[in-house]
Amino acid sequence: MSWPGNWPIHLPRRRIACEGALSHARSDRSYDRQQAKGLSLSDLSAFSLIGKRILVTGANTGIGQGIAVSIARAGGLVVGVGRSAMDDTAGKVAAAGGNFEAVKADLGDPAEAAAMLDRVWDESGPIDGLVNNAGIIRRADAVDLSEADWDEVMDVNLKTVFRLCQTFAKRVLAEPGRRGKIVNIASVLSFQGGIRVASYTASKHGVLGLTRLLACEWASKGINVNGIAPGYIETNNTEALRADPDRSAAILGRIPAGRWGRPDDIGDAAVFLLAPASDYMHGAVVPVDGGWLAR
Repeated sequence: MSWPGNWPIHLPRRRIACEGALSHARSDRSYDRQQAKGLSLSDLSAFSLIGKRILVTGANTGIGQGIAVSIARAGGLVVGVGRSAMDDTAGKVAAAGGNFEAVKADLGDPAEAAAMLDRVWDESGPIDGLVNNAGIIRRADAVDLSEADWDEVMDVNLKTVFRLCQTFAKRVLAEPGRRGKIVNIASVLSFQGGIRVASYTASKHGVLGLTRLLACEWASKGINVNGIAPGYIETNNTEALRADPDRSAAILGRIPAGRWGRPDDIGDAAVFLLAPASDYMHGAVVPVDGGWLAR
């Protein structure tokens, strides 16, 4: 076999050219990494809530508490709303360097919830963000679920959510130039059926649809409406499931991340949706579920 006579001449040149390009590329990537590292240490303003007042419903425990603490860590001022005492949350927020204002309200009464938001706005000042977290669940076979249980779940999980969104939007839109952000806490059961939770599944499907509808109506008016769909999180609501070895093992076996979620997993996602980093997001309902819905 004979080699083309010009190869011994051009091959080294090509190799030199390629090696030179790779050297420049490696140098550029190194420079980019250095620049990115510097930016990450000096400018996190896109993820900051400094100076923002955020109202969080159901802030006394669980996911709501996790959201409140994450907001405080991001520099936000937390207005926590619930029926029971929120001293534990207030202490955790203070430990994170934040301020916490506790407001008692019956979120099972949509009219009272709407009036509460107006009162907080008038007495304490404007609200920059609303997190609709409060929710309840009633477990029963569909043939046995009572009308009272259905109505109670729908009032807290959906009707009050709508009334709070509506009241918040009215106040934001009444002040030209003001912007606002809403984060609705949905569920993986916004996308699935589940069993023995008919009213809960229906209400969370409703939260998904409502989030998308309000985003379509208000995106052009300076209000971002998005949501989070939590998976299985370590809260009081899942205590019985976690205490059942067989049920817990079955759940963990389906979660690609291999663990139950923590309240701060949801809290940190909420901070992103409340911060400037998400300004171009509208109508998104983000699963934070360890990969549950990906299976």
